[in-house]
Amino acid sequence: MRKQKRQKFSEIKAGLDDAESLIRKMDLEARSLQPNVKAVLLAKLREYKSDLNNLKSEHKRLASANSNQAARDDLLESGMADAMSVSANQRGRLMMSTERLNESSDRIKESRRTMLETEELGVSILQDLHQQRQSLLHANDTKEQLHGVDDNISKSKKILTNMSRRMSRNKWIISSIIVVLVVAIALILYFKLSK
Repeated sequence: MRKQKRQKFSEIKAGLDDAESLIRKMDLEARSLQPNVKAVLLAKLREYKSDLNNLKSEHKRLASANSNQAARDDLLESGMADAMSVSANQRGRLMMSTERLNESSDRIKESRRTMLETEELGVSILQDLHQQRQSLLHANDTKEQLHGVDDNISKSKKILTNMSRRMSRNKWIISSIIVVLVVAIALILYFKLSK
């Protein structure tokens, strides 16, 4: 039974250490997020840290009580032949301590689960921000390409306008030449017919 208690205490200690490590990682990730998300996550992290500190102090208290109890049991075993003479009061306290340890272990597991969910949320938010950044960069590139197309359209308009002017001018020149030729032919015919 004593071995099981020690094992439980070491499991709880490992859980507390894992929880503290996770809280530190979450704190670092939360500080790198946008201010509105960061404030919410940091507030939750403060609650988690407070809960974790309470659990640590409870664990220390129970561990010291358990070590005192273990030393007492060792004295009783070495000093007495009958190890079954532990009082009902001590058994009750041991059962309460075990129950508290189990409750603490459950709270640590729940805190760890919540921290993992928060960490997943943080990773999801970072991925969304990365995608939005890529979209903005792509939009900026598209804007620059459209600006180039707009410049090309302006140049094309100028070229077409110049071509239209030249065509109109050429029409007037050809029309003038035709009129001059018709007048010249008419004069030539007139002079030839009048002789």
